[in-house]
Amino acid sequence: MPPIALFGISIAFSFVAWSLVTANFIWPELRDRSRVDALRPLLILHAFRFVGLSFLIPGVVSPDLPAAFALSAAYGDIAAAVLALLSLAALRGSLGIPLVWIFNVWGAVDLLDAFYQANAGGLVPGQLGAAYFLPTVVVPLLLITHGLMFRLLLQRGAVAAGAPAAAH
Repeated sequence: MPPIALFGISIAFSFVAWSLVTANFIWPELRDRSRVDALRPLLILHAFRFVGLSFLIPGVVSPDLPAAFALSAAYGDIAAAVLALLSLAALRGSLGIPLVWIFNVWGAVDLLDAFYQANAGGLVPGQLGAAYFLPTVVVPLLLITHGLMFRLLLQRGAVAAGAPAAAH
């Protein structure tokens, strides 16, 4: 089987597996919390996006890794990590939810752009070296949690995700 097919299958299985984890463990834990309390662990997870800097470390990735992909993915991820931490710090204040929106849009677009850049740049999975685990294991979880954050952000006010909104 061609390596690109194995790469795609790995990503697809990761989406399925993380969707199951999310449906059975993550969402049930978050849905009855206030919006702020539900966003906090998701933002903490995204604070680890500094790992994307590994795309710039010689020996971790192949020297043949397309530079446009590596630079965009690495710096997009570090910006997302900084935005996640800023959002987390501001979460209880008036800037908290607007910062989470900025982070969430940036972070989701950054991940989708990385897939686009990899495809447009002709990335071959072997060029990722040890960073292969990022798009095959980590990125699907990050995209799913971006979806959860959009769901939480779109709720009316700060009601718990599983509770009905109060009538006005």
